[in-house]
Amino acid sequence: MLSPGATDPEMLFTVADGIARVVFNRPRAMNAFTYAMYDRLVEICEAVNADPAIRVMLLSGAGGQAFAAGTDISQFRNMSGRDDALAYEEHMDRVFSTLETCRVPTIAVITGAVTGGGAAIASCCDIRIASADMRFGFPIARTLGNCLSVRTIERVVALIGEARTRQILYSSELMDADQALAAGFVTQILPDHAALEARAEALAARIAQNAPLTLSATKEALARLRAGPAKPGADDDLILRCYLSDDFREGMEAFLAKRKPRFRGQ
Repeated sequence: MLSPGATDPEMLFTVADGIARVVFNRPRAMNAFTYAMYDRLVEICEAVNADPAIRVMLLSGAGGQAFAAGTDISQFRNMSGRDDALAYEEHMDRVFSTLETCRVPTIAVITGAVTGGGAAIASCCDIRIASADMRFGFPIARTLGNCLSVRTIERVVALIGEARTRQILYSSELMDADQALAAGFVTQILPDHAALEARAEALAARIAQNAPLTLSATKEALARLRAGPAKPGADDDLILRCYLSDDFREGMEAFLAKRKPRFRGQ
């Protein structure tokens, strides 16, 4: 199992005070992802899932110029046929699904370019906040001439709507910060990188103090709603998980005693 602080200069992973921090660390390449980095992200999500002390995860890019600018183009040089193309997109869908279903709330902390695979990663996070210099999109029709998987397009449509998704994919135009906020891709724009970092840390600390079972039940409920309309009784397991927990009892007792609850995720 991957441990926080394990050596990998291109993908930094640390944990402190219940907050996991992941930094994409290829600033000279606009934090473009290698295949190894995608695999590392899966390993990090698995490590987070296995550690009940982790309550929330922050993801950001080093250098300030980009959150992540997609897949490093040099990774495609050995792609030669049908099997390679299908295997690549299948693998990407597994990576993105692993992040999307990570046990804890995930926050994309976006500076600069968030494009291609980087935009897909941000789309899998639960919350996206950004600095005023962000630029979001998938300019592949202008650059590589490849395409997005249906699942990736589905995620983007869920965030910004089909009309806007058509426009950015057909035109290869990038949304600026104001456009991304208006479209619903991000929930907050901060004026500069320092303000963004401060807000990200404050938001993560606030979430880390909340009831883990409530957070996980909410995340699972939202995932089920994306899969289709809710049916009667479909949330029984989530309700019982929370209402029958020690944390719910602790929350009641703390409220009545007018003290801060001590949630343990049990």
